[in-house]
Amino acid sequence: MPTVKVRNIKNEEVGEVELSDVVFGAPFNEHLVHAAVRNYMANARQGTSATKTRGDVSGAGRKLWKQKGTGRARIASLRSPLWKGGGNAHGPQPRDWSYNMPKKMRQGALRSALSERVREGNVFVVEGWGLDKPKTKEFAQSLTTLGLGGKTLIVDSLENDNLMLSARNMRQTKVVNSFGLNIYDLLYHDHLVLSREAASELEQLLGARNGEEQRGETEAGEEASEKPKRTRKPKEEAA
Repeated sequence: MPTVKVRNIKNEEVGEVELSDVVFGAPFNEHLVHAAVRNYMANARQGTSATKTRGDVSGAGRKLWKQKGTGRARIASLRSPLWKGGGNAHGPQPRDWSYNMPKKMRQGALRSALSERVREGNVFVVEGWGLDKPKTKEFAQSLTTLGLGGKTLIVDSLENDNLMLSARNMRQTKVVNSFGLNIYDLLYHDHLVLSREAASELEQLLGARNGEEQRGETEAGEEASEKPKRTRKPKEEAA
């Protein structure tokens, strides 16, 4: 079971927290993480790129000159893709790029990425990240005190208004809650900072069902071992 030291915003060690093996001790699955990132980026695409076809551009609908006898190239319409100012043939049109990914696969990718961050030593637990007022300068100083340079992802309650308002002007810092954590942010940011409450919420969100399944399998195995083996009924001897 991985153990992470708990610090306050003054970088003083105030204890330790044991993280769940199911959520923070899973093996790294590169294929699953890659599939989850592709799904996230595809769902984030707007799909609003478009070009005008010959039916969308403006222009006369009549035939500009007769088909034969002029010595010029034949023309059907001024809006034809063959002519300058005409429509675009086979250009991009608005579409929906999103697709569904099974929930268990998404959760498995999050567990894999979280566990890899723990093994790298880039997961920090900070207790009571409370600021007296929403001040970006004070928030930046607290990051420097904790030694969190570079891109940092903070997972805390969204009710911490001072933290949310102080961090929104920081380009390399993002604050989300445990329900808003996604695979792209986990891989994009160098450091992951959790509060005690966020760590327990992630264990409930990503590890509760697995724990129930493992417990059910264990109980089923115990019941199977306790059940006596079936024996054949001895044959009656003929009189």
